[in-house]
Amino acid sequence: MKTEKLLLGVVVASVLVVASQSVFAHGGATGVVKERMDGMGVMKEAMKVLTPMMRGQVDYDASVVRERSEDISRHAGEALTKLFPEGSLDAPSEAKPEIWQDWDAFSALADQLRVMADGLADASENGLMMAGETSAVGGMMGGQGGSMIGGGMMGGGMMGGGAGSDMMDLSQMPADGVFAMMGQVCSACHTRFRVEK
Repeated sequence: MKTEKLLLGVVVASVLVVASQSVFAHGGATGVVKERMDGMGVMKEAMKVLTPMMRGQVDYDASVVRERSEDISRHAGEALTKLFPEGSLDAPSEAKPEIWQDWDAFSALADQLRVMADGLADASENGLMMAGETSAVGGMMGGQGGSMIGGGMMGGGMMGGGAGSDMMDLSQMPADGVFAMMGQVCSACHTRFRVEK
């Protein structure tokens, strides 16, 4: 149980660090770069509201979880990828050229973010796993063959093999478990495709 709480805390902290950095460089942005930075800002704000709730630091509110998840979903998937026309690296863009060199991976992560955000909205009524007697984190976060990033979920399991293959029913999971998985998607994308500040 302590390991699962620590793992969730590390994922949440990583998401907050990455998200907190995404708005600093908005000054002077125009056109599509400004649009995508604004969208990232909406997602950052949603994460700032959700994170303390998922940590149990503020009262859990399923309607807020659903609303903020929907905010993220609206800016993920195709809504996100359309804001990255090839070569749109004008300052103060934080996009790496690797986005267009590995468009399939970038697009897959954007789609996974939308799926996770929709899953979190669906799971919002389930509450927090840490509030109960049992924890699903061990199985979800690597207790069955490695991390979600390198193993099942993003390495070809949940989304990599096409829609419907090995699909988890996120709506049946605790909200903080889905949130942690969504955080891993954000972190994976930022690590691979965003310039470090």
